[in-house]
Amino acid sequence: MARVAGQQLAAALLLLTSAAAARAIAIGSPAYNVVPRLSSFEEHAAVVVPRLSFAEHALDDDYGGDGVGGGAASAAGGKGLVGNPVVAEIVNKRLKGLTATFARAIRSQLGYCIKDTDSEWDAAFNFTKDTSFLNNCMKQTNGDLHQRVCTAAEMKFYFNSLIESGEETRWEKSYVRPNKNCNLSSWIDGCEPGWACSAGQQKVDLQDAKDIPYRADDCQACCPGFFCPHALTCMIPCPLGAYCPLSTLNKTTGICDPYNYQPPAGNPNHTCGSADNWADVMSTDDVFCPAGFYCPSTTQKLPCSSGYYCRKGSTSQTRCYKKSACPPNSVNQDITIFGMLLVIASCLVLLIIYNFSGQLLTNREKKQAKSREAAARYAKETAQARERWKTAREVAKKASTGLQSQLSRTFSRKQKPGQPGGMSSKGLPPVGTDGAGKKENLPDMMSSLEENPDGPEGFNMEIGDKTGKKPKGKQMHSRSQIFKYAYGQIEKEKAIQQEMEENDNNMSLSGVVSMAKEHEVGSRMPIEVAFKDLTLTLTGSKKKILRSVSGKLMPGRVAAVMGPSGAGKTTFLSAVAGKATGCDTSGLVLINGKVEPIRAYKRIIGFVPQDDIVHGNLTVEENLWFNARCRLAADMSKAEKVLVVERVIESLGLQPVRDSLVGTVEQRGISGGQRKRVNVGVEMVMEPSVLILDEPTSGLDSASSLLLLRALRREALEGVNISMVVHQPSYTLYRMFDDLILLAKGGMTVYHGPVKKVEEYFSGLGIVVPDRVNPPDYYIDILEGIVKPNMSAGVTVKDLPLRWMVHNGYDVPRDMLQSTSGSGSESSSRGGTDASSPGADASPSFLSEMWANIKDTIMQKKDEFDYNKSTLDLSNRNTPGILRQYRYFLGRVGKQRLREARILAVDYLILCLAGICLGTLAKVSDETFGALGYTYTVIAVSLLCKIGALRSFALDKIYYWRERASGMSSLAYFMAKDTIDHFNTIVKPIVYLSMFYFFNNPRSSIWENYVVLVALVYCVTGIGYTFAIFFQPGSAQLWSALLPVVLTLIATQQKDTIIADLCYTKWALEAFVIANAHNYTGVWLITRCGSLQSNGYDISNRSLCLWVLVANGVIFRCVAFFCMVVFQKH
Repeated sequence: MARVAGQQLAAALLLLTSAAAARAIAIGSPAYNVVPRLSSFEEHAAVVVPRLSFAEHALDDDYGGDGVGGGAASAAGGKGLVGNPVVAEIVNKRLKGLTATFARAIRSQLGYCIKDTDSEWDAAFNFTKDTSFLNNCMKQTNGDLHQRVCTAAEMKFYFNSLIESGEETRWEKSYVRPNKNCNLSSWIDGCEPGWACSAGQQKVDLQDAKDIPYRADDCQACCPGFFCPHALTCMIPCPLGAYCPLSTLNKTTGICDPYNYQPPAGNPNHTCGSADNWADVMSTDDVFCPAGFYCPSTTQKLPCSSGYYCRKGSTSQTRCYKKSACPPNSVNQDITIFGMLLVIASCLVLLIIYNFSGQLLTNREKKQAKSREAAARYAKETAQARERWKTAREVAKKASTGLQSQLSRTFSRKQKPGQPGGMSSKGLPPVGTDGAGKKENLPDMMSSLEENPDGPEGFNMEIGDKTGKKPKGKQMHSRSQIFKYAYGQIEKEKAIQQEMEENDNNMSLSGVVSMAKEHEVGSRMPIEVAFKDLTLTLTGSKKKILRSVSGKLMPGRVAAVMGPSGAGKTTFLSAVAGKATGCDTSGLVLINGKVEPIRAYKRIIGFVPQDDIVHGNLTVEENLWFNARCRLAADMSKAEKVLVVERVIESLGLQPVRDSLVGTVEQRGISGGQRKRVNVGVEMVMEPSVLILDEPTSGLDSASSLLLLRALRREALEGVNISMVVHQPSYTLYRMFDDLILLAKGGMTVYHGPVKKVEEYFSGLGIVVPDRVNPPDYYIDILEGIVKPNMSAGVTVKDLPLRWMVHNGYDVPRDMLQSTSGSGSESSSRGGTDASSPGADASPSFLSEMWANIKDTIMQKKDEFDYNKSTLDLSNRNTPGILRQYRYFLGRVGKQRLREARILAVDYLILCLAGICLGTLAKVSDETFGALGYTYTVIAVSLLCKIGALRSFALDKIYYWRERASGMSSLAYFMAKDTIDHFNTIVKPIVYLSMFYFFNNPRSSIWENYVVLVALVYCVTGIGYTFAIFFQPGSAQLWSALLPVVLTLIATQQKDTIIADLCYTKWALEAFVIANAHNYTGVWLITRCGSLQSNGYDISNRSLCLWVLVANGVIFRCVAFFCMVVFQKH
């Protein structure tokens, strides 16, 4: 591996320095080939030196082929050209195309560290700006420069020795192996560091990469601007950015400063020469232009001026930004103040966005509240006017009745026998007839006046809008019109309902609503659920959790499901709703008398869970309004949806807290009872046909429970089929139910019928409720075994399910018949295991029980997935599509993020602190191109951004499960979350770089670093989504902290392996290092190539690194979405 690396790096430097050597020779050599087509400038140069023998010592194409001639003619010609600048300009122009000869080889062998051959050539060996060191060297060597420059073989030998040498040998600078000119038997002065010799009269081919020429003539000190390695007798031009002056002997130490080599002892004529080494900066930085200075040429060093800074290896000084501190000889500029300004500017922008968005939402809510209050006042005024008109009408009716009878008697006495009865004495129709002679009494006239107040004989008593006929629900667009319509309908419903109650009329609320509405909307689909011998058995353990339940749930009725703990009440309702998972279902379930899957009606089935699953960072109205928009019919007008929401708010008594946040564990909100009502209202606003509630009154006081049940009874009057699990209802609540379903332990039915007949049924069994005892509490105590009642002869508690089945003529299972003899009581109490089955008495083994539990879990996940992916829809309701739901989700998530601004501010503050710490402690050093600082950056940004991404899904999973079960789009939910999180993807890199970059000021631009950080944050956000969805919160945080550290260790230790390529940290670190390495040229070339090769990086892979990071982000988002849809980690 080391030999291959050495050969590659040697070839790299060989190809670049060969061109430089050829240029140096051409500039100093008298013998070069005259090209037939000379420019005018070249013709002038040819006239200046007409006596040169160009043809005798010609250079072949591109300084190859025949080689460079030597000898007396060469020396004589050299003296004629020494220091001629015109010749130097001509040769420089000719040599500009020299790199094309090596381009193919450079791309094949050095493509990983050299991207553009021409630009690298210009950055390292373009001496056009200052060729004085070449002219001086020509004078020093008397025109013999071309015979002293290293050939391809010598440079390859040098760089191979450089790479293959160990660290200890490299630091000693004696790493060149013995060769033809310098070995144990032949060691001349040119073999010493800083010295070189001439090849004499022989021809030298600079392109010869096999044979090292013999050099032993005229050994002397290496020219300034060149370096002469130890154990080699040739010279190599120093690259730009290097400082290679002639060294001086330190008489105190005997060392040639600044190169730290000693002249040979006992040879007073051997003076100090030029540089002896060019290697990577970690080995030696003797030839590097020192920091605080800049070197326009390899023999000139100038101090950095005030207002400028000069890094190590600089060829020019860089101007500092205004307001930054740059004293003379500055190594770097202090731009921390710009980072602070960027932080302040970013904070101001974020505050403006936050305040503007918050103010926009606040103003919108205020306008909406103002319109709503105005509409409520309008509706109340209208209702009051109607009440006054009603009162006046009643008074008028009573008065008109007496007046009519009095007038009738008067006119009957005064009427002449021959006069027609249809006309009065004045020619007017009498009271009681119309203009056509038709009789009409005064009450009918008053009734006609009320029914048509705008008619010709009446007047308009409407309050408010007097412009004409009110628009219908679908024609309303303005906020005020919509609220007027909604509150007007609500007030009419209240008035008519009150009138019906006063008249003791049994008209249902659906009739009331249809009378009040000016435009009839589609009624709800009635759904009757009948079930026979419904039995649920766990798939793996074969344990029965519901047994032989038969009955019917009818629309327009409220059924209460009661029983002791473990009776399967929630399981029963889950089976009715089609949500029972992990179970084998037997029996028959009919929907409206047809065998249809209940899940096909999930769009019109509301299921209220026991826990209050409502968004705490949304207001009451926002929770209800979001569910109404997503779950009501897409073609329903906004006015009708507002009416539905307002009706639910009014019926549940949530009007005082409609604009209050529901509240979370950290933030206090509405009370527990109000939260419970919001939980129910979320399902009521979608106008369900079937509404199933799991313990909606648990934790509520009697007043709140009564208010909730009244609202549910009003829903039942609309034709809704309502079933609910209830614990210990008061007698008042108990009497408000229509039906009672009483279950015993093991999931068996004890009673299923009207509430009015339950006491009569149990009295027939000898169970009489004592005085002052609530009947349901007494029955549950009996089933629990707390109370031992006096029953009929031969009847026990375990026989109650059997008695009910016999009473209704249902088929009785065989094991239940055996239980009458006492063999099945324990079986029944343990959940209904079949006592007659073989092996029932034997306890199952640990492995079989574990395998059964695993099967139960697998089947549960399968059933959950099948329920949510089912596409059969028989509900006749077209809810909004994915794009519209995406828009609704986007608005909701945006509001939630605005209300979580403090948490985001803490995230940004932590990123700032991380940038300050890493920018101060882990400096981006020139030796490693900032690899250490960028490694810490990748770890820190990955950790902090993953932790932030966990909050997007970890805390909202339970809300998502409820919304997905109701038919909302999972894709719209996921995409909305991800879209809002793109704001953090853009802002967080700015926050971090505002500290890290300006504390370090690396050579790469802030834009290059920002692009890499954006791709990195996008990648790790997708990983955070996956962890948040698949793991529990604690495990997700642990994985988020460990993964970047482990992957970074793998990427930096297991280089050039498939495992490392699978680590996103490898691509992020490579992108950072490549972006920085692009700016290290000239004297840094060996350091750059060696560093990139040792790390396995490729300078052309910057775009690939970014695309890999983005692809990782997309892939992990797809994995997260798949896990979100398939798995449910409780």
